Amino acid sequence: MTTRLTTPRLASGVKVSALLRRVSSAGGFGTVLARGDATAGSIAIVTREAGVDTLLSAMFDMNSKSGGYEWVPVAAAEAIPGWIERARRNDPDLWVIELDIADAARFVAETLGND
Repeated sequence: MTTRLTTPRLASGVKVSALLRRVSSAGGFGTVLARGDATAGSIAIVTREAGVDTLLSAMFDMNSKSGGYEWVPVAAAEAIPGWIERARRNDPDLWVIELDIADAARFVAETLGND
């Protein structure tokens, strides 16, 4: 049986690039606010829908049979700058991306999945 730690994963830079291309091809806008480690950096995503900002982060889903991650909101608009500052101080490898597209959470889930 293969454990999650030994399963090959796409590099973070590849994931970020794929997400930004997919959003752009669907008519949205995406940009990198903070560049993390190209190979193994975590990813946080600021989404903007109808003028409302939300921060999504991948959280381990202990109830998942696949042992995967779920993208969940971790901060509302007013708390986003502070959250990012603290997170980057603790993890300088963290990528921070901003997406401006309808149903951004769906784009994130479909493109990055639960990896």
